[in-house]
Formats: sequence, C-alpha cells, structure tokens
Amino acid sequence: MEIRPHRLIKRKKTKVIKVGNILVGGESKISVQSMTNTLTTNVKETIKQIHLLEEAGADIVRVSCPDEESTRALKDIVKEVKAPIVADIHFHYKRAVEAAEKGASCLRINPGNIGSKERILEVVKAAKDNNCSIRIGVNAGSLDKTLLEKYKEPCPEALVESAMYNVKLLEDNDFFNFKISVKSSDVFLTVKAYRELSKACDYPLHLGITEAGGLLSGSIRSSIGIGQLLMDGIGDTIRVSLSSDPVDEIKSGFEILKSLGIRARGVNIISCPSCARQAFPVIETVKELEKKLSHVKKTNNPVYYRMCCKWPRRSCSNRNRFNRRRAR
Repeated sequence: MEIRPHRLIKRKKTKVIKVGNILVGGESKISVQSMTNTLTTNVKETIKQIHLLEEAGADIVRVSCPDEESTRALKDIVKEVKAPIVADIHFHYKRAVEAAEKGASCLRINPGNIGSKERILEVVKAAKDNNCSIRIGVNAGSLDKTLLEKYKEPCPEALVESAMYNVKLLEDNDFFNFKISVKSSDVFLTVKAYRELSKACDYPLHLGITEAGGLLSGSIRSSIGIGQLLMDGIGDTIRVSLSSDPVDEIKSGFEILKSLGIRARGVNIISCPSCARQAFPVIETVKELEKKLSHVKKTNNPVYYRMCCKWPRRSCSNRNRFNRRRAR
C-alpha cells in the first residue's frame, strides 16, 4: 500500500519511439530537452554549447536548420556530441531532407509552415531512409490558414485538429516513429490542447509552453503549464523555453521533474524564506549551498538539506550541529 497516495501520478502509457539512443514514451524516463542559440554554421561554438547542455543533464538537444549551410554543418556536429540531435525545420521541407541525410536523430517540423501534403511526405521518406524520428510540432502562432478560417483564432480544437491531420498523413505512409507537440504561449490554451490530444491518440507527447519569457517569468509560466500536465500523467519529454542561457532550460526542467518526484537530479534544498526569527543568515547560506553542491549531478535517493529558522530560541544544540556541518 502506498504510504502517500496523494503523491501518486498515474502516467499514461504511450507508444515508445527512438530519438537516437533515447527512448521516448511508454515507461521510459521523461527526457529533458533544450535548444542551442548559437549559429549552427559556427560548428565549434555549437558543439561547445551542446557539451555544456550535456553536462547540465540534457537528454536531447535541438539545433536550428534555417538554411542549407546549417544542415551541412550537422554532419560535423553530430560526430562530436553524445546527445541525439533534433533538427529544427521551420519553413523549407528540403532542409528536413538534408538534415536526415546529415545525421539528425529527429526532425521537428511545423506542419503549418512546411506546406503541402506532398512536401510532408518527402520529409517522411527521408526520415524512413535515415532511421530518423519526427516531431509534429504544432504551434498556435503558425496554424494552417484553413484552420484559422474555420476557428477564427488559435484554440485547443484547432491545435489538436492540425496534429491529428498530420498523424494520419504519417500513419497512412507506414511511419510511426514520431512524437507530437501542441504549443502556445497561453498556458490555458496549451494545457487544454494537450489534454484533448492525449485523449485522441497514444503517441508520445513533447510538452512545453512556447515563448514562455525570461528566466524567472518563463520558468514560472512553464512550471504551471508543464506541471499540470505531468500531474495528470501526460507527457513523455519536456522543454522549458526561456529567453535565457539554454543551460537554464535544463535546470528548470529538472526542477519541475524533481518537484513532482519524477526524476531525481542533484540536491533538494528545503529552506524557509527567513524572517526576524532566523538564527543564522538563511538566504546567504542557501546561496552558498547551491553553489557548493552544484557539482552533484545524479542521485538515486535525493539528498535533502533542510534550512529552517523555526528552531526554538533555547534549542541551541540544533543550531550548533548545523554550524558544525557548515564548518566541515
């Protein structure tokens, strides 16, 4: 019997796909992703940034491929990194074909921008030929014109309809190695769209709030949206989209998972906000601990450091024990 049944999350069992050597879906761990913000044509800097993301814990890394020169660079990039590389294709379907041929593990395509059915099918053929997965990346800001005419504005129904139309295209061509996202910068729209999509299919879902904002506002907005869905048992891989250092996206992603007891990485510091009752400098101590314990990457059983200023004034033994630990 579960000791804390209120903490149970019943995750939906989706189909399992492969993104390089990473399994996504089913009972696989929920993977954390980010995206480089270097010029892909600057191979050295892009590789350097991917290495930093890998060190931070990134399972999968996305790289933008806006032109032919960028897709050519992929060949040199994938040879130097461990994380599977997702090629981000926004407009031209030929970039997707080239990326698959140059070694991308996954192609992220935006159906509203890629164009005709014939172009999408060319992308599917390239993915098949090169053992490459696909992410159907539906975005509220770039829905197909016919859907906007039908629904008048981006809405959950429009995002789900776009996703399912493209699911059928891939299925009709015997391609099943794909995941789906239905993102918006609107938390309400995003959450509703994912919930409806989860009811409509069993493919793995990539969660995220697109254009979430800066480090603070974006992390909060993302944690509200992604957190709700994860607590519903929805989601197989996540990206926290921030206007910040990509490493911050990985840190925020793991904090969301850690807060829900889904994946443990690093130390969990529990600290009070401090007040006039504090018996030691709480804020400075927590900052110092976070800095000194940042090297802790993987923990099978999370280590807890409890920082509390609520000790009774007469209970000096607790404070002394804490101070001795600090001194060590």
